[in-house]
Amino acid sequence: MTHRSNDDRAPEATPFVRRHVGPSPDDQRRMLETVGYDGTDELLRAAIPEVIHAVDGLNLRPAATETEVIAELRSLAAQNRRMRQMIGLGYHGTDTPAVIRRNVLESPAWYTAYTPYQPEISQGRLEALLNFQTVVTDLTGLDVAGASLLDEATAAAEAMTLARRAGRSKSAVFAVDADVLPQTIAVLRTRAVPLGIDVVVADLTDPANLPGDYFGVLLQYPGASGRVVDHTAVIEAAHAKGALAAVAADLLSLTLLKPPGEMGADIAVGSAQRFGVPIGFGGPHAGYMAVRKGVERQMPGRLVGVSKDADGHRAYRLALQTREQHIRREKATSNICTAQVLLAVIAACYAVYHGPDGLKAIASRVHGRAALLAAGLRQSGIAIAHAEFFDTVTAVVPGRAAEVVAAAADLGVNLRLADADHVGIACDETTTLGDLMSVWRAFGADDSAGSGLGTADALPSALLRDSEYLTHPVFHTHRSETSMLRYLRSLSDKDYALDRGMIPLGSCTMKLNATTEMEPISWPDFTDIHPFAPTDQTRGYQQLIGDLEQWLSEVTGYDAVSLQPNAGSQGEFAGLLAIHAYHASRGETHRDICLIPSSAHGTNAASAVMAGMRVVVVACDDDGNIDLADLDRKIEANAANLSAIMVTYPSTHGVYETAISEVCAKVHEAGGQVYVDGANLNALLGFAKPGKFGADVSHLNLHKTFCIPHGGGGPGIGPVAVRAHLAEFLPGHPLEGGKVGPVSAAPYGSAGILPIPWVYLRLMGGPGLTEATAVAVLAANYVAARLAPHYPVLYTGNKGLVAHECILDLRQITKDTGVSVDDVAKRLIDYGFHAPTMSFPVAGTLMVEPTESEDLTELDRFIDAMISIKAEIDRVGSGEWPVDDNPLANAPHTAEMVTGDEWPHPYTRSLAAYPSGRGVTKYWAPVRRIDGAYGDRNLACSCPPPEAFGE
Repeated sequence: MTHRSNDDRAPEATPFVRRHVGPSPDDQRRMLETVGYDGTDELLRAAIPEVIHAVDGLNLRPAATETEVIAELRSLAAQNRRMRQMIGLGYHGTDTPAVIRRNVLESPAWYTAYTPYQPEISQGRLEALLNFQTVVTDLTGLDVAGASLLDEATAAAEAMTLARRAGRSKSAVFAVDADVLPQTIAVLRTRAVPLGIDVVVADLTDPANLPGDYFGVLLQYPGASGRVVDHTAVIEAAHAKGALAAVAADLLSLTLLKPPGEMGADIAVGSAQRFGVPIGFGGPHAGYMAVRKGVERQMPGRLVGVSKDADGHRAYRLALQTREQHIRREKATSNICTAQVLLAVIAACYAVYHGPDGLKAIASRVHGRAALLAAGLRQSGIAIAHAEFFDTVTAVVPGRAAEVVAAAADLGVNLRLADADHVGIACDETTTLGDLMSVWRAFGADDSAGSGLGTADALPSALLRDSEYLTHPVFHTHRSETSMLRYLRSLSDKDYALDRGMIPLGSCTMKLNATTEMEPISWPDFTDIHPFAPTDQTRGYQQLIGDLEQWLSEVTGYDAVSLQPNAGSQGEFAGLLAIHAYHASRGETHRDICLIPSSAHGTNAASAVMAGMRVVVVACDDDGNIDLADLDRKIEANAANLSAIMVTYPSTHGVYETAISEVCAKVHEAGGQVYVDGANLNALLGFAKPGKFGADVSHLNLHKTFCIPHGGGGPGIGPVAVRAHLAEFLPGHPLEGGKVGPVSAAPYGSAGILPIPWVYLRLMGGPGLTEATAVAVLAANYVAARLAPHYPVLYTGNKGLVAHECILDLRQITKDTGVSVDDVAKRLIDYGFHAPTMSFPVAGTLMVEPTESEDLTELDRFIDAMISIKAEIDRVGSGEWPVDDNPLANAPHTAEMVTGDEWPHPYTRSLAAYPSGRGVTKYWAPVRRIDGAYGDRNLACSCPPPEAFGE
């Protein structure tokens, strides 16, 4: 491939590329002088091993302007047919309050934030997530809820594995009620097979139908058919067997119905989608999990807890982080490394805005519509399958279900074709009387159907809820839009996101999420499409998905792509399942060894275990590369059972390993497959293609390289890309078939945010993507070159160069001075920055990834801050400042602290608060350093009680 020099690349850049790439051509020349190269072409040729260089370029459509791309996308969106969606199955119409849509979903203050690993500057979204957890615990009647999971089906799968870990039964059977959502059952089966779990589906309305032995049970409440039954007897039977009981529950229904916790359930799971989150062709939505007390330390995913800061003030943080996959690796409870934070925040804000009375009124209105619908059908001679239901009615129409569904579609309404004899109709917040009339007409009733009927009720009296919920003042305070607007502003003011400044997190690629890319996610032609709608109604989505599959195949060098995985962790899992299925197709089911370098992401090992593989760790050498001698030993010892190797490229150490092709060849020669983690693809696009240099499968983080924002720790999409021999083993779906089962509830995962990478790829084109990669690598090397005299750069590759990120080694500095990476990270807050990645992949280090989107002014501001911090460290090291009382140990400094009446510290208030001088806009951390250990010892994961509200 011929790469242009820096001088002749810039004039070809489109206006959008010039805005996406931060450093101007002149800035790039200055950066290149510092690094010691004449052009980015020369720099990239020196950094990237010649053996993996792509020779065929990127064959993409020429880049278009923002106006042209929006016009193209509007044309695609118009090909989707908006219907009144009454299919149900966990996806419902909902009204997103405009104040929440505009000030959360469409606000960069919320969607450009990162995972709250720096809690002092994440207090706003942590409070919102605590609200979410309180909504879930209150409505489910359980003790502890997490900060959200990926969707209802994967939450149910996590409940299954949780029940196996935490229960007393040694059985391998998981009992599932036949009225559980069909897509959930499909995901359960996918997750169960590699773990040796036997999923047994039966009608569990009668405990007598439970299998002889089992470790857990999953029940749906209300059921997929709409049926509402009391599950208490089944739950008691499960407990008698030493098994755990999980209930998949509709949150809105729980404002009216007895909660699962009061039935004795150990676990509740479900989706918060209908709390203001658009359907979006299947996602992203916030799945939830709540558990009874005693099980919380076994929960997967993230958990927000209440702790205190250095002044004893209440503060929030992620609790029990030692449970998480990036720490426990193959011993982790799950490979989940993300939540659905942005969507959980929307759901929490929906509950805050409506309050318990408002939610109950919405639920009552939904139920009233369903009851009236059923009464009208009965009045017209149509039988109803269940007398008691919440929002979903199953009509019995022997032999003519398809005819009814087609007639409804002609009237603009989508119903569920349950089977040849049954039609499902789900009512929701948006259902009107006109919709009911259309449904009655579809069944052949005349216009008098429903006339003369009063307010109907089909809830079982024995299951009506009598316990309180959402009693905390936050759910009673913000009824006016003025109050809600100010509450949202107060929360976002406490946070640090990309709209404030640079987030230089290594391995996370926190770059521009352009407004043009984000704009389409609110278009009704994308948001109001049901994932199980007929394909003739989703032609726009199908075209967009086809384009993305083709473009992603092109830029990675693979032959096929599945967009179904709704997180990078799920993409890893899907890729490993494809490898396992491939070996099985060749009669080699015994191949179950997965080699993983010691530097790999924590999800890699956790995903391998989930896929039924045994992990063997391969050492790295002193330069951070895979130790080829150790690789040879591990291959020789496991050759007969070798399934795969999982490699991150460029490596997690931030370098282009020169032996990558040799590594691939060695594994292939032993009969294994090569999985290349696509987390660092931002250092490859336009220059190298994993599918061409020896890899068989990769997952791609669309929320990193392809500009879907991190959203405070979610949403994400992790498509899986494979070479041709693995294509038939990509994840399938009940609606579409496939040799391997689904890994998410919807056929295309979080399809509602796929317009973002589609727009990015159309705006950038091949040259723009190549430009972005080149400048990302240039920026990382510029940072490394300028900071090397102050902080050792731990690993470098060819000619002392790094890839798109660099690791600053503070271990000797800490040994000499007592100043830790935590101290540096918190002091950066005073300078107006989010910290780099701390102690990953090496303890005592900071990993910096500047990305291509930060301009030179911001890069220099960060570098100057780090140099200034090193000077402060030296003052500690010299003894001028005590180790326990200096600007680093006391960071971050709050406004309250520096304006207090007393100042007992040996440095000035001005240095504490304005270390860069007073000429810059100041971000004030809302709390001082948080005591994480206190929060874990005194675990509290819901809103503090009302009597503590005034603290």
